[in-house]
Amino acid sequence: MNASATGPRWSPASYPFVRGEVLILGSDVAGAVVVIPSRTTTTGIVEYRGASGSIPAYLARPSGDGVWPGVVVIHDLFGLMDHTRDIAERFAYEGYVALAPNLFASPELAAVLTPANVQKAMAFMFRLPRRDPVLAQQELAKLPPDERAIIAPTVERLLGGLPRERFAKDLVAAVNHLKTLPYVKADRIGCVGFCFGGGLSLRLACDVGVEACVVFYGENPSPIERVRDIAGPVLGLYGAEDTRLNADLDKLVKAMAEYKKDFEMRIYPGAPHAFFNDRNPTTYREAAARDAWDRVLRFYRRTLMA
Repeated sequence: MNASATGPRWSPASYPFVRGEVLILGSDVAGAVVVIPSRTTTTGIVEYRGASGSIPAYLARPSGDGVWPGVVVIHDLFGLMDHTRDIAERFAYEGYVALAPNLFASPELAAVLTPANVQKAMAFMFRLPRRDPVLAQQELAKLPPDERAIIAPTVERLLGGLPRERFAKDLVAAVNHLKTLPYVKADRIGCVGFCFGGGLSLRLACDVGVEACVVFYGENPSPIERVRDIAGPVLGLYGAEDTRLNADLDKLVKAMAEYKKDFEMRIYPGAPHAFFNDRNPTTYREAAARDAWDRVLRFYRRTLMA
């Protein structure tokens, strides 16, 4: 694994000065200085065992000796991309051990769910009036053979061919793997997910007793009654323009209230799906993303740092 002291491409926290910078105070306290502490991170690829076999994952943690809370970071439909690795590094910079599994690493998925294929398949699916496998097959049949050969297998996976039960078991195994690491506080593990990974983050909270769960624009647990199995606090973050996903948010709120769960939710006006992804200029909304990140850090301080 690699240690890095270089500045991150994102703003790590709301400090008025850069970490590591020496601040010289006014003449009334001549000679006094304040050093804002810096933190280096250690990153690299690790593997752990899960239902899919050996699962590669990106691990980011604070460098040096110490024991820190852990966070499972769950990628979106585009897989373990730079955006997800950036987020893992953000958490490491803030004092967490972040593990981001590559859920699409198995051979039968890696060949189909490439970022390029997913991008083309999503563009095709957005043109459909509804997400109907039968309708999708009818429309796929109208495409030129070469284009259909590339898109069809990915569309079929996205419309019901993803092994979600296996993914859920792989994520439980990720939590268990974090618990075995000597630099992780085994009783302070949370999860966060985005889009496809947001739904899996909620599912993970239903499956195992994580101390905190964050969901960015993810689907509800199915059936919704599974909310009763959630043990720790949940933070949900959604874009107001994400109308398809938001159509079922009332069911989530009702279930959280019915089962008396610790639940916070924020909907950002003007923000679309994937508003947090600063690698996507089409969907990224800086103000919403900054506020969401601040909320996540405060939420984890309350639940994982306490």
